[in-house]
Amino acid sequence: MTAIDRYHRRSIRLRGYDYARAGAYFITLCTHDRSDLFGRITNGIMELNACGEAAQRCWDALPEHFPLVELDAFQIMPNHVHGVVVITDGNPPLGTTHASPLRGSRPHGPMAGSLGA
Repeated sequence: MTAIDRYHRRSIRLRGYDYARAGAYFITLCTHDRSDLFGRITNGIMELNACGEAAQRCWDALPEHFPLVELDAFQIMPNHVHGVVVITDGNPPLGTTHASPLRGSRPHGPMAGSLGA
């Protein structure tokens, strides 16, 4: 497998769908190389380590950074997280996107107010 093949994944996003549209979105985020970064499961119970606790704080803080976002179910696993993010009706914020660098005068990265942002 070449380096190009390794990092090229087929997108499961719907072509032409507006991911800034109000709705509930199920997301899964995996760690690099699926390493057990967030803790471990002992006797069927997820025990968070410091990284897992940081991931929980980041999840809990999302509405502070994105006022049109509400949080629903969330589960941290040793090497991934699952969550439901609800984008509510309203006008997406103007300007740059969160945590996206600026090059020149126009923002790059995900559209402000979208699931990717």
